[in-house]
Amino acid sequence: MAPSRERTVDDQDFWRCAADHLVRYGGPFTPRIIERAAGSHVHDSDGNAILDFTSGQMSALLGHAHPDVVRAAGEAVANLGHLYSGMLSRPVVELGRRLAATLPDPLSRMLLLSTGAESNEAAIKMAKLHTGGWEVVAFDRSWHGMTSGAAAATFSAGRRGYGPPVPGNLTLPTPDAYRSPFRHADGSYDWESELDYGFRLVDQQSTGNFAACVVEPILSSGGIIELPAGYLAKLREHCDRRGMLLVLDEAQTGLGRTGTMYAFERDGVVPDLLTLSKTLGAGIPVAAVLTSPEIEQSCHERGFLFFTTHVSDPLAASVALAVLDVLERDELVPRAARLGKELRSRLLDLHDRYEVVGDVRGRGLLQGIELVTDKASKTPADDLGRAVTAACLERGLHVNIVQLPGMGGIFRIAPPLTIEEADLHEGVDRLESALRAVVGGPPSTAR
Repeated sequence: MAPSRERTVDDQDFWRCAADHLVRYGGPFTPRIIERAAGSHVHDSDGNAILDFTSGQMSALLGHAHPDVVRAAGEAVANLGHLYSGMLSRPVVELGRRLAATLPDPLSRMLLLSTGAESNEAAIKMAKLHTGGWEVVAFDRSWHGMTSGAAAATFSAGRRGYGPPVPGNLTLPTPDAYRSPFRHADGSYDWESELDYGFRLVDQQSTGNFAACVVEPILSSGGIIELPAGYLAKLREHCDRRGMLLVLDEAQTGLGRTGTMYAFERDGVVPDLLTLSKTLGAGIPVAAVLTSPEIEQSCHERGFLFFTTHVSDPLAASVALAVLDVLERDELVPRAARLGKELRSRLLDLHDRYEVVGDVRGRGLLQGIELVTDKASKTPADDLGRAVTAACLERGLHVNIVQLPGMGGIFRIAPPLTIEEADLHEGVDRLESALRAVVGGPPSTAR
C-alpha cells in the first residue's frame, strides 16, 4: 500500500505546484497526470490507459509516438534541426515540392511555419498585401488562432477584455443546418438565402476594402459544423465578386482526416490561400501556407515580411515529410473514409436511440454529436455534456466538448487515422456507457 500512498502525496504536490506556478489559459485541466502516450492511448500516473478520441489537440494524426515521426524528429535534431531563417535546407524545399504535388493548380508556393495561428496570420497579411484591402470576413463561430490578426478573425470566443481587435473584421452567419432559422417551406435548411443575407450585412458594414474571407471547411471549435454541399462554390462566387481572396483554414481537416487529402476536394473549389497546421506535424509544431505563384510574386514585389525565428526550419520539414510518407505508404486517407463511415453509423445509432442526442455531423474521422435536453426543443445541454465527459474519463475515454457557453453539449470526435478498428468501436461503446450512466436509456448495442 505504501507506493499508492506515496503516489497520492506526489499527485497532491503536482496539482499544488500547478496551481501555484501555471497560468490558466482556458477551461479546467483534465484531472489526470499524463505520464506517456503511444498509439491511440495516453497513460496516466496511476497506470490507466485512456483511449484518446481527440488525437491530443486534434493534431496527433498518426497517433502518439509514431515510430516514423520519432525517427524523423530524432534524426533532424541530431543533424539539422534549426537554421538562421535566411538559410535553406533540402527538407524544406522537398516539402514544398511534395505538398504542391498533393494540391491542385495553382497552389504551388509554400511558406513553412510552426502553428496554425501563425499560418493564418501570414495568410491574412498576404491577402491584405496582394489585394490592397484590409477587411477580413469570417464566420461568427470561427476559431483561427490567438495571435492578433488571427484572433481578430476569431469570433467564437476570446474577444472581451483585451481592447479593440484589429479593425476591419466582419462576420457571416455560421451555416449551422441544425439550428439555423433559414428554412424552406418544407423545413429543410436554406443555406443559400442565409449566405446571401450574410453578405448583404457584410456589404452594409464594409468600407469597400475587402481583402479575404477566412473559413474552415468544417468548423471544429465552432461545433463540428460542416459546410453544406455547394456552399463553398457559392462562397467563392461572393469572394470573386468583391475582389477578396478565399482563405481555407484546414488545420484540422487537412491531410486525410475527412476521408480526402483536403476537405475542399469534395467541393471542387480551390482556395487562393490554404493554411495547414495540426495534422501536418502529427503532434509536432508544424504549419504551412500554400498559395499561387501570382500571389507569391505580388506579395514579394510589395515587400512581404514574415521573417520569424522558426520559418523554414528543417526539423518541421523533416517531420512533415515523414507524415506524408506514412499517409501514402499506409493508405490512411481511404482508411479514414472507411472508418469514418463506421463511426458515423455508430453515432447515428445513438441518435436514433437516445432522446438527448440531437444531431450527428462531420465527415471521415472528424465528427461530432450534439446533446440536447430533448429533440423537440433542441435546448443546449451544457451540464449534461460536462457530466458525460467526466463519465467517459472514468471509463478510460477522453473526448472533448466545445468549451463555449451554450455549446458544451457538442462533442468533438477526432481519433488518430491509425486507430485500430476495434478501438474505434470500443470508444463509441464507452461513450454510450457514459451516456447511459448519466441519463439512462435503451439497452446498449455495444459490439
